[in-house]
Amino acid sequence: MAAITMEHLVKKYDDGFPAVNDISIDIADGEFLILVGPSGCGKSTLLRMVVGLEDITSGDLLIDGERVNDKQPRDRNLSMVFQNYALYPHLSVYENIAFPLRLAKGQFGEDEIDRKVRAAADTLDLNEHLERKPANLSGGQRQRVAMGRAIVRDADAFLFDEPLSNLDAKLRGQMRTEIAQLQRRMGITSLYVTHDQTEAMTLGDRVAVLKRGQLQQIASPRELYEQPVNLFVAGFIGAPSMNFIPARINSTVFQTPIGEIPVPERVQQRLSGAPKIVLLGLRPEHFEDAKLVDEAKAGHGTTFDAEFTHTEWLGNQQYGYIHYQQDEAVQHKLNELAQELDADEMPAQVIVSLDASSRIRGGSTHTIWLDSRRMHVFNPETGENLTRDAEAGAELTREANEERKSEIERSRQRDGAAGSPDRSDAAATGNRMDGSSAAR
Repeated sequence: MAAITMEHLVKKYDDGFPAVNDISIDIADGEFLILVGPSGCGKSTLLRMVVGLEDITSGDLLIDGERVNDKQPRDRNLSMVFQNYALYPHLSVYENIAFPLRLAKGQFGEDEIDRKVRAAADTLDLNEHLERKPANLSGGQRQRVAMGRAIVRDADAFLFDEPLSNLDAKLRGQMRTEIAQLQRRMGITSLYVTHDQTEAMTLGDRVAVLKRGQLQQIASPRELYEQPVNLFVAGFIGAPSMNFIPARINSTVFQTPIGEIPVPERVQQRLSGAPKIVLLGLRPEHFEDAKLVDEAKAGHGTTFDAEFTHTEWLGNQQYGYIHYQQDEAVQHKLNELAQELDADEMPAQVIVSLDASSRIRGGSTHTIWLDSRRMHVFNPETGENLTRDAEAGAELTREANEERKSEIERSRQRDGAAGSPDRSDAAATGNRMDGSSAAR
């Protein structure tokens, strides 16, 4: 296992375009870090720089404290799992997994190769498929073969380049679980690239959000969700995404297209020097049908009447849609944000999450309750979250790291009696996931 340190990494192509622009990240030994962002944000380029498939224009890359900028990929002892699996179609599953061991000319005897391959196959539930060819496997089985080939190398770290993007939605969910459990058992440092925020939020100890080659925020999934640093992170993390509603500040009231919203006391304290018009960030779950809100909860928010264009009932919940007239003063910023998020436009609508029992339907007006305690306020020009509580966000990340440590320990205890992969003993003694290392 190994810690990976990126110090002011830059990747510029011949035309001078910085695909990766001054990124510094410390990945702790045993940590699972996710690189996420829209297409073209530089996440795959950064991963390829780490593994050695892309040259580093400037900055330093250290693995366990050793600078490796000029080392060849084969000398970095990193194991890569590619999007297309990169399996050899003419070789059996057994030989595909064994391939990197045979490539290390004479370093491993046949008995040792067999032991490593079968241990990896047992870990990945591939024992019954060792004699089959890749063409006869499902997408999920091929993915496990690719992971098995990474396991047998005894690499210092796993690197994943959008490994689940070719799978259907149901299988992606299953493979997410398998990858997460495998990483916890082995405790191996892992760097995982995806554009799928669900993968990012469910897999990562920490998530690094990139935009146009620059690091926007690195934190636990919960901190990203509850304390986003700017408009981009707030809009990218969450599904459905956060609602951004223009608001003009009038003393202690936000005047918005959906009605007047009192400014909470904690927000008032942070609006000194704010522009006259701001963007309120409200997630769908911050709303509810006022008829279903009990009195104790109702006192912590405000209500307003709104006409719904339509609703979507999903069985366990439903979403309601409210359209409004957009404020031209912020339209250009929202159009820009939509482009950054790979969206066609930012529609002038509010998506509210409703209890499945709500009888709200499209074409009618209803009273909606808003939990104003949880709102964010953004500067529309700079994108800055004016109400972000950095200390509370850091505490969320610390709590998440402690919970993950406990989860890993419980996983190892369960596996201990039955035995575990070759690297597990080293992982158990060397693992640290304190999460205190962050983007510098």
